[in-house]
Amino acid sequence: MRQSSLYETEPVDFLDQGWFLNAAAEIETELAPEVLMRLLLEIERSMGRERRIPKGPRLIDIDILLYGNNSVRSPELKIPHPRMTERRFVLVPLAEIAPDLRHPVFKKTIAELLALTPDQSEVRRYDSSAGAEK
Repeated sequence: MRQSSLYETEPVDFLDQGWFLNAAAEIETELAPEVLMRLLLEIERSMGRERRIPKGPRLIDIDILLYGNNSVRSPELKIPHPRMTERRFVLVPLAEIAPDLRHPVFKKTIAELLALTPDQSEVRRYDSSAGAEK
């Protein structure tokens, strides 16, 4: 439906690694959240993702941030994503495509959550003509 620009973002939590490219996309699906997550994990595996270090270097990481106004709480899946409001690398691209979208738990818009997040990590629009900077 919509997708954000690419953003170059500094690592958070595990700092001894390179910067990341992040984006947000709005999709439409008839898949149940758990089925969608299994499909996304299969895409990650098919692209070579290996889970070696929690929050460490990775080729790809696909998350479900929101699923309409639904909440999912299982050992395998948590929607809304439990840390999305604490991460500029999530909120900046999401605010680009859906600033007025309301978080179903906190009842604030994505733009409001971005303004309130304590995260001060750097998030900058990626310039593909210049390549990634470090």
